[in-house]
Amino acid sequence: MIVLVGFMGAGKSTIGRLLAAKLGLPFVDTDPVIEQRAGRTIKEIFATDGEPAFRALEHEVIAGLLHGPEIVLALGGGAPEHPGTRQDLKQAQVVYLHVSYEGAVGRIGADADRPLLAQPGLLARYQRRLAIYTAVATLVVRTDGRDPDSIAQDILASLTVG
Repeated sequence: MIVLVGFMGAGKSTIGRLLAAKLGLPFVDTDPVIEQRAGRTIKEIFATDGEPAFRALEHEVIAGLLHGPEIVLALGGGAPEHPGTRQDLKQAQVVYLHVSYEGAVGRIGADADRPLLAQPGLLARYQRRLAIYTAVATLVVRTDGRDPDSIAQDILASLTVG
């Protein structure tokens, strides 16, 4: 099981699809799975139920996926903040895709589907998560200014796959 973590805009979905294709494994992004299970968008879940309810649902989805068949899994940026998710990640190879704050903001812009962008304190949230990403990571890969395919190749060369 390969799990990709990192801040919004780090490239988790793009690189996850590349890794999955190279490994012949399915790629799963937790956000669409959460939306399907909830029958609502993440933006709607945040607006109606709040972030704590979203994080609880996110943890439940991630736990189920981690106990399933081998996949390449991309987590939402805040998923590793949940203590249960951090514990569950110990059984996987976790790749932290490190993007600078400036790089992340440049990539995600003003994406209306990202509810946290509308909240104050985005830089503080980014800084708080850095240590969490590092703590759960098996491998840290910087993504700023790099081609996604070369990042995927670096990950494959560094991880034990199989």
